[in-house]
Amino acid sequence: MKEATDLTTRKEEMLERRQELPRIAPMVDIFENDDEILLHADMPGVTKDNITVNVDNGRLEITATRRLQTKGSSSWQEFSDVEYRRVFSVPQSIEVAKVNAELKEGVLKLHLPKAEAAKPRTIKISAV
Repeated sequence: MKEATDLTTRKEEMLERRQELPRIAPMVDIFENDDEILLHADMPGVTKDNITVNVDNGRLEITATRRLQTKGSSSWQEFSDVEYRRVFSVPQSIEVAKVNAELKEGVLKLHLPKAEAAKPRTIKISAV
């Protein structure tokens, strides 16, 4: 009979746990040119206050939370609160102080400028 009591106790403890949000990796496009790396991350429903972008020691981490404001009772629900998270390795040659981001229509555009030393350059050849 003690085993049944233990099971009941464990079930009650599990109900007290906070339900975590489902974690999704946002879809991303990455472009590179001579001056920068440009990253587009698709995160519909996210506001700029709920996004965090960290660049540190060759690691880029993007996290965001989407919380839906609903009114009334739900009769069908396929779209819910979610946490977006994606981590990338980036070259050490990125100028972290000049990184900037913009959010428009659910797409985060992240500009990662390259340091001058990392940019390609053409070498002039002199004739002697």
